Amino acid sequence: MKKTILITIYSFIFFLLALSLNAQVNQNNIDLKNKIDQYLSEGVKNGFSGSVLVAKEGQIILNKGYGMANRENKIPYTQNTVATIGSVTKQFTATAILKLVELNKLKVSDPLSNFFKNIPEDKKNISIHQLLTHSSGLIDVIGDGDFNDIPRKRFFKALFATELLHQPGSKYAYSNAGYSILARVIELVSNQDYEDFLNEYLFKPAGMNQTGYFITNWDENLFAKGYANNVVSVGTMIERYRKMGKVTWTLKGNGGIHSTPGDMYKWYQALKANTILSKSMFEKLTTPYILEYEGGTSNYAYGWVIYNSKRNTKIITHNGGNGIYFHDFIWMPKEDVLIILFTNAGCREVEAAWPIRKMIFEKDHHPKPIQKSLHLLVIDFMKNNDIQQSKELKSIITKEYDYATKDSHYLNGLGYDLMRYEEVDVKNNISWAIEIFKLNTELHPENGNIWDSLGEGYLKNGQEKEAIRSYKKALKLAPEKDCSWCKSSTKALSKLQD
Repeated sequence: MKKTILITIYSFIFFLLALSLNAQVNQNNIDLKNKIDQYLSEGVKNGFSGSVLVAKEGQIILNKGYGMANRENKIPYTQNTVATIGSVTKQFTATAILKLVELNKLKVSDPLSNFFKNIPEDKKNISIHQLLTHSSGLIDVIGDGDFNDIPRKRFFKALFATELLHQPGSKYAYSNAGYSILARVIELVSNQDYEDFLNEYLFKPAGMNQTGYFITNWDENLFAKGYANNVVSVGTMIERYRKMGKVTWTLKGNGGIHSTPGDMYKWYQALKANTILSKSMFEKLTTPYILEYEGGTSNYAYGWVIYNSKRNTKIITHNGGNGIYFHDFIWMPKEDVLIILFTNAGCREVEAAWPIRKMIFEKDHHPKPIQKSLHLLVIDFMKNNDIQQSKELKSIITKEYDYATKDSHYLNGLGYDLMRYEEVDVKNNISWAIEIFKLNTELHPENGNIWDSLGEGYLKNGQEKEAIRSYKKALKLAPEKDCSWCKSSTKALSKLQD
């Protein structure tokens, strides 16, 4: 009798302890959710717009949209907003290849000559494995951008005619074109369109009904419009797909698939539960095969990048973006933590997923606030100040945007963008562009290309004497070789001096 009573008491104590522990875990998750939510909500003031999903141990603790998906029509970004995942598309391509391996349709050791006729000798033995790991030696891209519609035969003929960057298998060099080849291999082996195969063998089994290029019947109000440099609306990628009636080979297999946080969470669940691939195939998918960069800490798997955390645990991740949209997918399987981020205003300053990861594992970590994009800062300043305040703007840039002052390309690009920004209702945009070019010459006085840009700004503003001085300075600093801007600078100066 006494023994029974003791067992009952112990059971009750364990029950209370479990209840208390569970309450503590729930409270910790609530505190974490509030901390992340505050960080992202404050970021909206500086231009952040997108959606974030955070999960721990199979429990979603945050799934929310921030800012606007469509600024013109004032449509908020929600957890159901549809946007591109960019290069995270590659993990779908890699998984589809391993699905074909499971179906005994191919091997990752198979050479390209098994799938393509009349392939050049130096590329015949490039293997599927080398394409998956970006170690094939193939160049990164063919064509001029994601929407350059090159017919399939011409695309692959041009790609196979290019010179290899290195001996296949010898080292890593990121190749979007290599993943386009993999998409074509999937079609050739399965006798299905690339997207159809993904839908049948990946998306449907995972319960993903909001993911793809064309197949999904999306509500158009759910599309996120893109904003270049967080300033200028460029519409949606889906609009362009539909107008073209296709996905170009410059994009297929390597990027451009659209999804939602909910669907990407289902993708994680399906991989975790081995719904799509067997456990051994999943291990093959996420094995770190090749170092990405000498001296770096990241390795490339099949469509995934692999890191080790400070806790010596595995981080499985990939991101994707086109300079406008950005997507991040970070998964730590041992801790069972997942972070999914979408934004339609992608820029250097809005990469919030990794700071969120740090917040999860370091309770006392308070990340720096999401910074306003350099372009947005400058546009807002221009709208609220006149050109006489340009020194103040320059001071803000040099103090708060050190990356832009170290690399001349950032300010040079900003200056040219300002000359094209009549559509954002800014007065004296050419004069402001000149001030940015001048700042760049002050920071990098020995760079002839920047002086050429300053000359172009002066010329567009009707300041011919200043333009002549700038062009002369540019040509004095011109390199002997590979001077892409020298001809235009010489031509402009010649006209001005006639």
